[in-house]
Amino acid sequence: MRLSVEEFRAWDRKCITLLGMSGVGKTRLSNLLRRKDWFHYSGDYRIGTRYLDEPILDSIKEQAMRVPLLRDLLRSDSIFIRNNITFHNLKPVSTFLGMLGNPELGGIPLTEFKRRQNLHRQAEIAAMYDVPSFMRKSRMIYGYSHFINDVGGSLCELDEPGLLEFIAEHSLIIYIKATEEDEAALIARSMSHPKPLYYREAFLDEHLAEYMRINGIDYVSLIDPYDFGRWVFPRLFRARIPRYEAIARNYGYTVTTKELSAVADESDFLQLLEKVIDRESSGHSIAL
Repeated sequence: MRLSVEEFRAWDRKCITLLGMSGVGKTRLSNLLRRKDWFHYSGDYRIGTRYLDEPILDSIKEQAMRVPLLRDLLRSDSIFIRNNITFHNLKPVSTFLGMLGNPELGGIPLTEFKRRQNLHRQAEIAAMYDVPSFMRKSRMIYGYSHFINDVGGSLCELDEPGLLEFIAEHSLIIYIKATEEDEAALIARSMSHPKPLYYREAFLDEHLAEYMRINGIDYVSLIDPYDFGRWVFPRLFRARIPRYEAIARNYGYTVTTKELSAVADESDFLQLLEKVIDRESSGHSIAL
């Protein structure tokens, strides 16, 4: 969606999609706007509560069935297991996605890892196609005027025909670009605390083969999942940047983490968007 500043000001049902790596401030901004008249739609929350709820529970039950006491209680319907996913606790989703490597070190075998990756991809696509229905719900049921679509960092990896056009048809896409300083901080954070991530299969195959060659590893089952996570994240981060930039160039606008950090309320956010629309309409570059 492309608008003039005047069209943006006159847009009485604003819908903004926030795009960027985890940690750039999407959820912080969404929570800030939620205090006003904005409905916060979390793609990750929708993925976990609607599209991956059953697979997540199945994986937990599979682990529980290996414990004799829990096995007997589950089979006799004496206990039940459920997810407790919230906007601020998405750990069941990330735990299900898991990390690739040695099962004895908490890793997941390659075939199972790719199965879960594909389930996550399909869930994220479905969650994005749900946006218009939640836009209607936010107005008709909850009485919100505006809508913020807080998407996962992996949206740029999905390569689903027509999906970006669909999102752009219903929302103004804002790519939050990390400054060099913030990029370094995000990479350092992930290096110290590697976490599960979604990878395009072609990216995963290429970098997995490179990692195994460099480290002289013959079998995926011998990989330290956390070491691979630390090694691959900077490569994933930099591979995503041109994809984000292409989305912003073709469908939306770009703000920097520095600009976003100065946003303290709804008024600041709207003024920033007007500045960005005017800047990109005039062909001016971003100051990092």
